[in-house]
Amino acid sequence: MSLLQIVLLALIQGVTEFLPVSSSAHLILPAALTDWPDQGLAFDVAVHFGTLLAVVAYFRRDLAGFARSGVALAVECRWDANLDLLAKVGIATIPIVVAGVLFKAEIESHLRSTTVIAMATIVFGIALLLADRRRADGTSPSYLQATLIGLAQAIALIPGTSRSAITIAAALALGLSRHGAARFAFLLAIPT
Repeated sequence: MSLLQIVLLALIQGVTEFLPVSSSAHLILPAALTDWPDQGLAFDVAVHFGTLLAVVAYFRRDLAGFARSGVALAVECRWDANLDLLAKVGIATIPIVVAGVLFKAEIESHLRSTTVIAMATIVFGIALLLADRRRADGTSPSYLQATLIGLAQAIALIPGTSRSAITIAAALALGLSRHGAARFAFLLAIPT
């Protein structure tokens, strides 16, 4: 890969990660539309690490609260709202980890195509639009809602499916407010 390709792909990742569009799909498209070689999943993971650092920086107070609550649990056997939310993030992470392990080869070999990207972008873009029509006021998901949001997140392994869009759409459809849905979706981005 050339330095130009690396810089361009890093910029694409940085801009698209926080929008409800698939940053992974946008990383695949330059190679599909030019004579550049596909950079592969390993490079995609590397540039996602940079945006992970941005999410960690943004949620540093929440993460510090999780750590304080973890200490309080260990010392005082006290469970609180921070640990409850952290447990829900953990539960919602399980489906994508399992699906990623089980379907890694198929995703890398069969789903990194412009046709799959286009179809997934359209289908899940419509899903987000429909879910956004529902008005709700939930701020934090229940354990069942977290599990369902996690199952939806596993669909984001399909290139063209935005992880943030699919998790926000699921959270909205399940009764969370826009703020609650976005907050949970971006907290969920940290372990995934």
